[in-house]
Amino acid sequence: MSLVLIQDAFFVTILIVLAFPLGSFIFHVMDGHPTWMTKMMRPVENLVYKAIGVAPTNQMSARQYIGAVVGFSVAGFVVLFVLQLVQGVLPGNPQHLGGVTWALAFNTAASFVTNTNWQAYAGETTMSYLTQALGLTVQNFVSAATGLAVLFALIRGFVRRQEGTIGNFWADLTRATLYVLIPLSVVSAVLLMSQGVVQSLGGYHIVQTLAGGQQTIPVGPAASQVAIKQLGTNGGGFFGANSAFPLENPTAISNFVECLSLVLLPAALCVSFGMAVADAAQGRSLLIVMTGLFVVALVAITASEAYLGPQFAGVASAGSLEGKQVIHGVGATSLWGAATTSASNGSVNASVDSFTAFGGLACMFLMQLGEVVFGGIGSGLYGMLAFVILTVFIAGLMVGRTPEYLGKKIEPFDMRMVCLIILAPPLLTLLGTAMAVLMPGVGGWTTNTGAHGFSEVLYAFTSMANNNGSAFEGYATNTVFTNIVGGLIMLGARFIPMIAAIKLGGNLAGKKAVAASEGTLSTTDGLFMGLLTGIILIIGALSFLPALALGPIADFFTH
Repeated sequence: MSLVLIQDAFFVTILIVLAFPLGSFIFHVMDGHPTWMTKMMRPVENLVYKAIGVAPTNQMSARQYIGAVVGFSVAGFVVLFVLQLVQGVLPGNPQHLGGVTWALAFNTAASFVTNTNWQAYAGETTMSYLTQALGLTVQNFVSAATGLAVLFALIRGFVRRQEGTIGNFWADLTRATLYVLIPLSVVSAVLLMSQGVVQSLGGYHIVQTLAGGQQTIPVGPAASQVAIKQLGTNGGGFFGANSAFPLENPTAISNFVECLSLVLLPAALCVSFGMAVADAAQGRSLLIVMTGLFVVALVAITASEAYLGPQFAGVASAGSLEGKQVIHGVGATSLWGAATTSASNGSVNASVDSFTAFGGLACMFLMQLGEVVFGGIGSGLYGMLAFVILTVFIAGLMVGRTPEYLGKKIEPFDMRMVCLIILAPPLLTLLGTAMAVLMPGVGGWTTNTGAHGFSEVLYAFTSMANNNGSAFEGYATNTVFTNIVGGLIMLGARFIPMIAAIKLGGNLAGKKAVAASEGTLSTTDGLFMGLLTGIILIIGALSFLPALALGPIADFFTH
């Protein structure tokens, strides 16, 4: 365990150290300030603006920004949906894979457009190279960039005074992609290829096994997709086994690089937020709260996997190794489990269905908090800011004072938008779970029965409704019901909070600044951070405790 503690401490240290310079860089990029990349990338950026026919200096109202976000996302959905249907007659398909069924194509298009990357298929046997590269990988970039753009639209709402605009979506999208996601992905892909992650356009290999049989070794342009799937908090694996597959994550170094990539950008955005509002302490306080909740969850998962697994008389226990890669073991697998469910990523390096009851519960609860413990790129932080506003509002009620945050009064319209951001995911989670367990065929969709079988269903809809994408793997995902209902849930969970965040930013931008006074609540001290943490946990507990009692908690006491 001492080595595991060293690994975890090193991981958190590296994360925090890298978050500050990266966060500063992202702020300057999104604010339009020159950076060391500007001279090289500005011609490309201007070419993009010319090609799509927009002027990056033209500012948008909240309504116009929403129109651009929704229109762009709808176009991406249609292209990806059609590409899957017709991939069988397109090039870039050395395995001659046929078109995808309409229900699976709908679910996959919804999944990747919403930055969920929930996968009801095995990539190596379902998707052609062209679909993987032109469809899925492109959405990995632009869906992440869309979340980042919306975050800065909200941030401008806090910064601007009595203005009717919150930025230009096309400029935000382009800068996030060109200056942040592509360069980081290139660096990550090269590192992963150096560790043996495959990157090829050739066909699959047929090899002779030691037993005298034949085995098909799938390859393909994996490293390029793996890099952005992790950095973009997407999570969709090139292969069906995701990062538990050796050719997608072959070494301890590749595992560390991929795991760090899961949370790096969401952590860095806290620093960007502090710089954008000209109060670094605001960003640091949010980073502290996120990191604190992450560490508690990491300790819980690691302890559960190390000590609550099966024990055998006369055998020294190495922890619960069922469903885990031996090269990673309990420590690296638990770290990944905490990172992927906190960061709205969803990639896995083990079978989550094989986690202990409490280990699976901790992963599930991290998602049920609303993916605000780091969370997705942009979406995690604007979700956390919704909790901050709620905390300020509750504190204001306690002392009988009009709540304020960053110099803006929090009024009824703002709270309605905050409620949409916070409550949409849990409502969709519980609605989807209830619908699934009432279906006549649900007994055949789960590998297990009883409490564990219910946990498989609850985890699946928790993952989809929080745009995470991970799964217990014991739930049959490729059914018409789950493909359609799950796809609709993913779309709702993404765009209801996203539209609410943009409208909140637009409303805040139109307000005048309120001068701080002696009665203004501090939002950077330990008391506020404790109150914020408590409210996040209480809302999560109140929303899901009954369901968790029927699932993983009951599973623990019955096995």
